[in-house]
Amino acid sequence: MRIEPYTAHHLDAIIRLSLRAWTPVFESIQNAMDADVYQAFYPDHWRVSQQKAIEEVCAAEDTNVWVAKVFDQSATNDAGLTVGFVAVKLHLEDKMGEIYMVAVDPDFQGQGIGTALMKFAIARMQESGMSIAMVETGGDPGHASARRTYEKLGFGLWTVARYFKKL
Repeated sequence: MRIEPYTAHHLDAIIRLSLRAWTPVFESIQNAMDADVYQAFYPDHWRVSQQKAIEEVCAAEDTNVWVAKVFDQSATNDAGLTVGFVAVKLHLEDKMGEIYMVAVDPDFQGQGIGTALMKFAIARMQESGMSIAMVETGGDPGHASARRTYEKLGFGLWTVARYFKKL
């Protein structure tokens, strides 16, 4: 596995793997959230809004994006297969680096790729002079494996209560 800077030719693969990776997460969110609120958040379906969010993050000038690639030892080309990505925003005024998005293709989860992407992103934050790293995730069952990864890497939980009501 190799981590390399994102380029526009990675976008379709990132969208595909992210939507596959996030399907069970959004099913969990839908089950945990009030139906009317969920519908208000995702009126056209979560896939539409998430694809747009990925496209915006990958194009944003204030965000650094890297991809994880695996290579078939028998392949004759060096193209590799994009299996994950991480997006980082640096908040210079706070000296805080934020893991803004991270996803690993479901076929490659459980192999340490997410952890490697997180460690890589944290190292880039440190090199940029950040003194704090932050990542945000959901408290629903669909985010349990993400929470385990973050805790394993030493992130401490700061509980935030966020309430929603459909108007």
